[in-house]
Amino acid sequence: MSTISLAKQACGTLVESATREWLVTDGRGGFAMGTVAGLATRRYHGLLVVATSPPGGRHLALAALDPVVIIGDRRVELGVHEWRSGVLAPCGSDYLDGFDLIDGVPRWRWSIGSVTLESEIAMTHGSPAVGVRWRLVSSGVHEHVAVELHALCTWRDVHGERFAYGEPHVDVSNDGFMFEGAYSVRGPGFVCAGDWYAGVHHREEAVRGLSAEEDLWHAGCFASTLAVGESISVEAWALQLAAAPPSASTIIDNARGRARQVASMAAATDDVDALLAHAADQFIVTNASGSPTVVAGYPWFGDWSRDTMTSYEGLFLETNRIEEGRALLVAAAKSVSEGMLANTADVGGLEYNTVDAAMWFLHAVQRHITRTGDADLGRELFDAMSEIIDRHITGTRFGIGMDADGLISEGAEGFALTWMDARVDGRVITPRAGKPVEVNALWIEGLEFVATVARSIGADASRFDAVASRARAAFVEYNTTDNSGLFDLLAPNGPDASLRPNQLIATKVPGLLTDDAITDMLRATDSLVTTVGLRSLDPGNTRYLGRHRGSPAERDAAYHEGTIWPWLVGPLVDARLRVGITTTDVVDGLVAHLGDFGLGSVSETLDGDAPHSATGCPFQAWSVAELLRARRKLTTTHSPL
Repeated sequence: MSTISLAKQACGTLVESATREWLVTDGRGGFAMGTVAGLATRRYHGLLVVATSPPGGRHLALAALDPVVIIGDRRVELGVHEWRSGVLAPCGSDYLDGFDLIDGVPRWRWSIGSVTLESEIAMTHGSPAVGVRWRLVSSGVHEHVAVELHALCTWRDVHGERFAYGEPHVDVSNDGFMFEGAYSVRGPGFVCAGDWYAGVHHREEAVRGLSAEEDLWHAGCFASTLAVGESISVEAWALQLAAAPPSASTIIDNARGRARQVASMAAATDDVDALLAHAADQFIVTNASGSPTVVAGYPWFGDWSRDTMTSYEGLFLETNRIEEGRALLVAAAKSVSEGMLANTADVGGLEYNTVDAAMWFLHAVQRHITRTGDADLGRELFDAMSEIIDRHITGTRFGIGMDADGLISEGAEGFALTWMDARVDGRVITPRAGKPVEVNALWIEGLEFVATVARSIGADASRFDAVASRARAAFVEYNTTDNSGLFDLLAPNGPDASLRPNQLIATKVPGLLTDDAITDMLRATDSLVTTVGLRSLDPGNTRYLGRHRGSPAERDAAYHEGTIWPWLVGPLVDARLRVGITTTDVVDGLVAHLGDFGLGSVSETLDGDAPHSATGCPFQAWSVAELLRARRKLTTTHSPL
């Protein structure tokens, strides 16, 4: 059993409970998400978010089920809302006594005098449906306690908002209602209402400089009178994508059972390992074509090929999801165009604007074959991998191509093609046009791997070998003159000596760096290391920005200019193990972080400055994947590679 528990002191005040978020997912890109307090601080918070074109096209459906507990003639509202005026009403979190995340299922405990109730929520896996259950645990001197659950609804793009205009079309039935033909909500004792809750405020959107208000439709309430041990349950599901689901109790039991199966399949070594295996499971989804893919982060990212391939080893190989991973790699190979993988479709269409996704793809295939012995995969993907190599040799989009020295150069005006890809008003914040160090390390590894595959299937490997030899010889150009690690970039106007973590990725390539060089690198990059990941830029650099806060432009400006990225713990552990450093300090802090922000998961980013408060997506795929991989490498006998 994997559990995160928060006692009353971490639940009873909004300062604590409204900054901790929970997540349950449906395996298609849809989810339910909110804060421990019950306050919807983001436009993305709600009990049913539907991926209409999995894993994209997400729409918020059922926003909330506001609970009211009736004890005698006393009505106690347990919901929490913040309004445009700044008023918090009601503030039911005052009655919150505890919160547990047990095998991935959130459970709240509420105390009103001698009356105690528990609520739980879970989603079905493979279809967009959610179940919510409230159970009376104790009633003190009261024989019965009544519970009402008031349904607040919308149907809108998850990135936007909706305001009151007319009345939405709601079809009422004996056991609930259907909202605008999009989804149904089912439960006992339904009484129709029909009015707008206007001016709901989402404080985190305001902090992010985005629109922060919306209106919600009060469709009505479900109600039941409970004796101790009895419960009231509500289910909601998307009509076009799912059949009517089983009861909430069955949904919850199935979700817990799946979490245990995932941990067992991953051969989890302890409770933390089980927690990370379940966190990894939340990102692995099935797309509209029926192929496995990866959601880069909840609540706003879809699938990004760079994130998917960087996360591959942690999400699939460490969790023994070999067949799913293989299917993902085969599907990805079919998408190769001019030697490139599409970056993302989040912007509405496929964009082939990344230099490193194809390199990480070669790395993922290499790790898959090395770990599983599946030589047939190399044969199956050889043509796609050869296309990647050949098109990078001859040149492809955005100035991406091989120079005479065998190294890959990239760059096009107004584009940021590496993972440090932030732009503000079309201006690249972290210019890396030229020869990025991590791209060329992965390029060399990819060349040598494809040459090995070629030999194994009787194909000509000579062109791969020749380029790999030339690129290895040229890689010495990255060596700094004072033995302080590697240059971040080789550019036409000279090398960029900015101290960044990208150079650590070079330690993945056998024999590319000596042990002495790796030791020098670790010494040089020590100022980047924190207990929760690595800074993206040395604090001593004049461009360093230690807070990832403010408007979209302000946050993007700091995104790779000092902000901490937890996923970089993986390359750091790779480098340390190369020279025999096995201390766990770099993963221990992130394990503690599992209970801080996105509960049971790892955030996308944190402030570079202490106290390193979390920012970005609360639930990020490559952060989880690399923590899982790094922690296992430090506690098992896996090869340093």
